[in-house]
Amino acid sequence: MAEKKRQTRSDKTVGSIEKELGIEGEFRNENGRDTRSDKTLGVIRKVK
Repeated sequence: MAEKKRQTRSDKTVGSIEKELGIEGEFRNENGRDTRSDKTLGVIRKVK
């Protein structure tokens, strides 16, 4: 049986995700600038 991957919680901050995954500075705004680390993933998902 195929396993489903769970979606990351929307109330986690960008900074905590970057630290957890070891990808510091990879989240970018639409204009290419680095995203603020205190932004939540839910806010980013709503923008797109």
